[in-house]
Amino acid sequence: MIVMVINSGSSSLKYQLFEMNGGKVLAKGLCERIGIDGLLTHQPAGKDKIVTKLDMPSHQKAIEAAMSALISKEHGVLKSLNEISAVGHRIGHGGIYFSDSVRIDDSVKDAIRRVIPLAPLHNPAAIMGIEACEAVLGKEIAQVAVCDTAFHQSIPKKAYSYSLPLDLCEKHNIRRYGFHGTSHKYVAQQAASFIGRPYESLNFITCHLGNGSSIAAIEKGKSIDNTMGMTALEGLVMGTRCGDIDPGAISSLLREEQISVERLDEILYKESGLLGLSGISPDVRDIELAAKQGNTNAQNALDVLCYQIRKYIGAYMAALGGADAVVFTAGIGENSALVRANALRGLNRLGIEFDEERNNNCKGGPALISTDTSPTLVLVIPTNEEWVIANDALRLSGQKLQ
Repeated sequence: MIVMVINSGSSSLKYQLFEMNGGKVLAKGLCERIGIDGLLTHQPAGKDKIVTKLDMPSHQKAIEAAMSALISKEHGVLKSLNEISAVGHRIGHGGIYFSDSVRIDDSVKDAIRRVIPLAPLHNPAAIMGIEACEAVLGKEIAQVAVCDTAFHQSIPKKAYSYSLPLDLCEKHNIRRYGFHGTSHKYVAQQAASFIGRPYESLNFITCHLGNGSSIAAIEKGKSIDNTMGMTALEGLVMGTRCGDIDPGAISSLLREEQISVERLDEILYKESGLLGLSGISPDVRDIELAAKQGNTNAQNALDVLCYQIRKYIGAYMAALGGADAVVFTAGIGENSALVRANALRGLNRLGIEFDEERNNNCKGGPALISTDTSPTLVLVIPTNEEWVIANDALRLSGQKLQ
């Protein structure tokens, strides 16, 4: 049983092909510079990457290029596209409409379109990816939408409400939605398996730390809070996104710099965060190296990130009334021992004691990095959002593994 997973961006499209019996990745790839000049990077499992310049004026042409690579005699992994049983699409924002993954039909596409004002970069691209697959594979194949926000629909009103006038919130669907839900749910379930206790009996604080970052409070299998809000801009400082900021600073920038809303979005989404603080790079690896070499701006960027992680862990310990485990995942969470250590120092009184040696020797997990006596466990669990999407696509396609 073969399932394809697609993550569409405004000018890019990532894909992975899974053999669901055993969870093997058959191939993965990236279509870049869609609408510009086109570049396809295709990698069959266990083989070298193939990089090809191709004309990709649209997402449909990108899908066609990916499909051609998958059935190519030279580097393909399929005899026919008919072998694909279902397609799972990562959807950036599901608004109030989706609390679970859903099989795509016209009403689902309409709902995704209605949320475009909340995700102007992600949702239009998702629609293009869906319609491209319909055009290339036909409407008969099962396509499934897996929303980053769905897992967080359980967040209670006291946590998702913003203190703006009610009529404006209702008119524009202004509330906290939360993001990275697929990752948070997956690593929490994996952590429960690692611990050996039922998922629904445990409280977790899950830290998805990458170029985009968020922390979630999970109470007995349900998300009750997430650091991201109405959009994926709120919360922790990220690679190029500002995270938490006084709204007054935004209105001040608009007045004093006399810039457009579009230019302001560029600043907040693409020029801020770790890049803005360090003046060097959005990549923590570059910043850690610069800090070691004495760059004070790089050191401050790391200090800000680690302080914010520590602050939110403390807040969510209070919200949950204690956690069974703190879980680190994603690019930074899995690979930066320095960030984990600096974020966890000083939390002993909250029952979080990490082990320096275990932390330094952790190579991505799954691993325990807390002390043997720590009341709250600290774990590093690799995320696998694509596998979750593939499983949901298979589940909702109505087909079963043989």
